[in-house]
Amino acid sequence: MFYKDERLALFIDGANLYAAGKALGFDIDYKLLRQEFMRRGKLLRAFYYTALLENEEYSPIRPLVDWLHYNGYNMVTKTAKEYTDSLGRRKVKGNMDIELAVDAMELAPRLDHAVLFSGDGDFRPLVESLQRQGVRVSVVSTIRSQPPMIADDLRRQADNFIELDELRDVIGRPPREPRFDREADTEMSES
Repeated sequence: MFYKDERLALFIDGANLYAAGKALGFDIDYKLLRQEFMRRGKLLRAFYYTALLENEEYSPIRPLVDWLHYNGYNMVTKTAKEYTDSLGRRKVKGNMDIELAVDAMELAPRLDHAVLFSGDGDFRPLVESLQRQGVRVSVVSTIRSQPPMIADDLRRQADNFIELDELRDVIGRPPREPRFDREADTEMSES
């Protein structure tokens, strides 16, 4: 599916890949992910797209974003929008589809192979356009979760579908355990 001399780029829909990994019960090791695709071809760029909640004192995704940026990923972020829906529930919206599509289209003339980490069916027209420009497209997601995390029309459009679960041994690490609270444990053992 990959050729050593082909120029490739990774386009990672961060929220989608996180959800797929979580549905399969493992976390992604992004250092191993980048190394794996450097091994598979000439990696030109590895883009990671995510929306950030910046109005909170601490954003749980900020350490990951900083680490990825420092370790060779092109980070594309924007501030997520918070709103209250008609039922009074707090919602967060931060769609990065347009940013991903624009970057893929701009880079297409210099690519042989694009690897899209997303199962979002909205990307089918992008995949089709890249293919018309002579770029092969692999889509990484999962059909092994319930429900499957990939739209059927995106899977059919791609030149190659890579089941995320089959990459588990190469790019995965076990999910982190909840943090151990020493003080609470000490109090319980002393009583």
